[in-house]
Amino acid sequence: MAASSHRIMLGPLVAAIDQGTSSTRFLVFNSKTAELLSHHQVEIKQSFPKEGWVEEDPKEILQSVYECMERTCEKLTQLNIDISNIKAIGVTNQRETTLVWDKETGEPLYNAIVWLDLRTQSTVELHYIVVVLQHKTGLPISTYFSAVKLRWLMDNVDDVHKAVVSHRAMFGTVDSWLIWCLTGGKSGGVHCTDVTNASRTMLFNIHTMEWDPELCKYGTGCFLLRNTGPKPVMSDHGLLTTVAYKLGRDKPACYALEGSVAIAGAVVRWLQDNLGIIGSSEELEKLAASVGTSYGCYFVPAFSGLYAPYWEPSARGIICGLTQFTNKSHLAFAALEAVCFQTREILDAMNQDSGIPLTQLQVDGGMTSNRLLMQLQADILCIPVVKPSMPETTALGAAMAAGAAEGVSVWSLNPEDLSEVTSEKFEPQINTEESEFRYARWKKAVQKSMNWETTEPVCNGNGRQYHTGAK
Repeated sequence: MAASSHRIMLGPLVAAIDQGTSSTRFLVFNSKTAELLSHHQVEIKQSFPKEGWVEEDPKEILQSVYECMERTCEKLTQLNIDISNIKAIGVTNQRETTLVWDKETGEPLYNAIVWLDLRTQSTVELHYIVVVLQHKTGLPISTYFSAVKLRWLMDNVDDVHKAVVSHRAMFGTVDSWLIWCLTGGKSGGVHCTDVTNASRTMLFNIHTMEWDPELCKYGTGCFLLRNTGPKPVMSDHGLLTTVAYKLGRDKPACYALEGSVAIAGAVVRWLQDNLGIIGSSEELEKLAASVGTSYGCYFVPAFSGLYAPYWEPSARGIICGLTQFTNKSHLAFAALEAVCFQTREILDAMNQDSGIPLTQLQVDGGMTSNRLLMQLQADILCIPVVKPSMPETTALGAAMAAGAAEGVSVWSLNPEDLSEVTSEKFEPQINTEESEFRYARWKKAVQKSMNWETTEPVCNGNGRQYHTGAK
C-alpha cells in the first residue's frame, strides 16, 4: 500500500515519442528523478520497391505512435500512476526521412522516403554548387538529405506535383508529420519542425537559423556527434556541421560535428532477414563471442553507399578475407567489428577537425546492450567506452527539452539540478599495435568497396541494355 501511495504522489511527468527507422516507442519519465516509468515499442515495416529504394508507410508510422501511447498509458494506469500528470511530450525521430501530404485531406501523397534511400543518386551527381551549399548548410551534396528526396517526389509523383501546383502540398520530416497529425491534422494541425531537423534538409541556413531562399529554389544507423559550442566548425575531413540544439527562442544555438554511418544496427537485421544466420540480435552476440575473432574476415556493409567521411554513394558492400575455415561465427564477429571500425573513422576525423583528441566515448541506443560490441569498440578506439545504465538517452533528451520548454518548466536543465546517471565503463583490452593492424586491414576493404564494378541498366530507343562501369 505504501508503494502504491508513493506512485500516486509522483510529481510532473514528461513523455517522449521516439520514432526510429525500425521501430516507434513512447516513454514516460519522472521529471524530478529522470526515472523511466513505463514505455512501449512497436516495430515499423520497411519496403524496398527497387534496388537501393527504402520506403515506409506514413500511416503505419502514425498508427504505431498511437498504439505506443495507448499501451504505455495502460501500463501507467495499472501502476496506479495518474496519466494526467504528463505535462509535455518531446519528439525524437529518424531525421532526413521525407514525407509529403495533402493539407486538405490529410492523406500522404507517397510513402515516406527513408534517409537510407539511394534513388536520388543521379540527381546528386548533376549538382555543382557544393561549396556554396556546404558553407550555408554544413552538409555535402548527398542522397542522405531531404531536399533531393523532395525534388525526386516533385519530378516523379503526379499527386505530389499537382498538390505543389495547387498549394496543397505539405513537406516535412517525420517529426513534422507526427506533430501535424497529433495537433489536429487537416483541422488546424500545427506544421512545424525544430532547427535540428531543419538543418538536415539542405534547405536551412545554419548561420542565420532560417530557411534559405536560394537553397529552396532547387527544391537503423550510427551517429557520432561532438559539441563544438556556439560557433559552427566546418569540417576538412568529411564530417557534417550541424545544429546540436537550441533550447528556447531567445537562446543561442549550439553546433556539433557529426559523422553518420549508414549501416550499423541494420547489419543485424540483414544477417537475420537476408542471410538467416541468426534469429535475433542476442544470437549475434553469442555467435560472435563463440569464436572471439573474425579470423581475418572483414565486412564493409555499404548497402547504401558510404557516408562519413567518404560520401561515396556508389560504394557497395563487401566481405573479404574468406578462407575455407571461415564460418558464420566469424562473419558475425566481422559484422560487429564493422560497426566499430566505422565509428573509429569518424572519431579520427573529429579529432583532426577539433585538434583535441577525445578521451572517452559515451554511447547509447539499442546496440549498447551488446557487451561484446562495447568491448570491441573500446579495443578499436583505444579509449574507454562509457555506457549509461539507462540507455534511453535519446528519448530522455527529448523529454527533458519538452519539460524545460517555456510555459511547461517542469524540468530544470541546470547542471546542479540534473540527476546523476550511473554508467559502466569498458576499458581497452588489446594493445595499440594490434588495434592499428586490424583497422588498417579494414581500410583496405573499404577501398575495395569503393572501387567495385557495378552493372547499371541503360535505356535507349532499342530497349533496355546493360553496361558495366568501374570507378
